[in-house]
Amino acid sequence: MRYTHHLPFLLACLAALLLLPLVLQATGSSYLISTATRLVVFAIAAVSLDLLIGYTGLVSFGHAAFLGVGAYTVGILSFHAYEDTTLIGLPGTLSGLVAIPLALALSALAALVVGALSLRTRGVYFIMITLSFGQMLFFLFVSLEQYGGDDGMMMFEGRNTLPLLDLNDRVSFYYFCLAWFVLFFWFCTWLVRSKFGRTLAAIKQNQDRLSSIGINAYWAKLQVFVIAGVGAGLAGALSANHTEFVSPALTHWTRSGDLMIVVILGGMGTLVGPVLGTFLFLLLEEFLPLILRGLGLGLLSEHWRFVFGPILILVVLYAKTGLYGLIFPRRD
Repeated sequence: MRYTHHLPFLLACLAALLLLPLVLQATGSSYLISTATRLVVFAIAAVSLDLLIGYTGLVSFGHAAFLGVGAYTVGILSFHAYEDTTLIGLPGTLSGLVAIPLALALSALAALVVGALSLRTRGVYFIMITLSFGQMLFFLFVSLEQYGGDDGMMMFEGRNTLPLLDLNDRVSFYYFCLAWFVLFFWFCTWLVRSKFGRTLAAIKQNQDRLSSIGINAYWAKLQVFVIAGVGAGLAGALSANHTEFVSPALTHWTRSGDLMIVVILGGMGTLVGPVLGTFLFLLLEEFLPLILRGLGLGLLSEHWRFVFGPILILVVLYAKTGLYGLIFPRRD
């Protein structure tokens, strides 16, 4: 993808995201700042999955597990800070300077373990192993009764704390999440355009040929798997702070399915596409039930995800590059 060709579009989108809270406050729609924050956080997770699916050809159905690792790291530290108890001899903390880096480190460790085992396989075997690991973590979090079990747990102490920045203010927290998104998106853009990114593209095209010329495809795949896991862990840590709540549902395979849907809808292997897909997904989630109820279709409003079936079929058949391809059609 040649981002210089789309620089005006990217800059316009960034400007819109920067101005969005101000516009929402001016129009009396401040409640939508929370939805905008969800968009930014979910987009980080979607972009991280695109590194695997779109650029490396690795279809992971356990990606949401790393969301859970990041979220539970923040949540458990907050729990012990609230209870004034220790965890393996260490006190809990609300400090974002501790909680968020630790969430990223544990997500990287989890991705390293899962990747080291699952990447020795390919195709449907890889899919099933990542799904299995994801469900293992789901049931692990369900079994943690001290931390709410299946019901999840509230972060009664509120969001993480940072010097000079009040994360409990929704506008400040939105810009905090936006800064993380811009940083992660820039890093992924640099990554896929680097020599390492070309190696990933070669793996997607023909891994055996790459191995035949002496390049360790397994090591390259493991590196990108860990990077993607860290991105998902970051999204999980931010999500826990946003909702002030963590739950095993965040790690369920259906959440991985949601991420996969937005990547496909937006356009795989583009980075911008998953962000567009996230926007469409959350737009439908927020407003489609209201529209259906307004049309007297209250029963359908509870099953609004039903519309994604026909949409995905149309995308696969007629718009394989998703929303990205519709906005930036290829010129042969």
